[in-house]
Amino acid sequence: MNVLKRIRQLSVKQLWHLSVVFIKQPFLVFPTLNATKKTMQISSDLYGKAHHKNGPANAFRHAMWNVLIAKAAFKKFQNVEKSIDWAQKVTDLHEKLAPNSSIETAMDLHNNEMGRQFFKEILELSEEKTIDFLQKKAKNAQKVTKSSEIEVFKNKLVFIKKPL
Repeated sequence: MNVLKRIRQLSVKQLWHLSVVFIKQPFLVFPTLNATKKTMQISSDLYGKAHHKNGPANAFRHAMWNVLIAKAAFKKFQNVEKSIDWAQKVTDLHEKLAPNSSIETAMDLHNNEMGRQFFKEILELSEEKTIDFLQKKAKNAQKVTKSSEIEVFKNKLVFIKKPL
């Protein structure tokens, strides 16, 4: 999805929430946008349009997004916890602003959290090795059919639809 196109679709209230987050950390606006664009490009290159569905490719994208945002923030903060907090603020806000069903939101929030957990493990890995690591996690993602099942998979990515 085109980031600017998505921003244009936001209501005034949604834009306000987004602005408040970025006003507090203005030096992270461009690194966060770049991490978002890079995530979309990597996901499209690897999975085509499948990462827009609710399958393993989508789980990969959410984890990758959080890893890349946290890595971008780490360059500025030099602190793992502050970097993770930033990634959580941005991605939680996205889930709050994006219209999704409750199970889709729960799945996305879980996969975002997994990405932040993985960030701690793979902070020093190259982009190529990070991608390989997350692709393996996506291949082992677990299918869920209701939100309550998600909490069972504390250390795994989850998805709700098998790819076609």
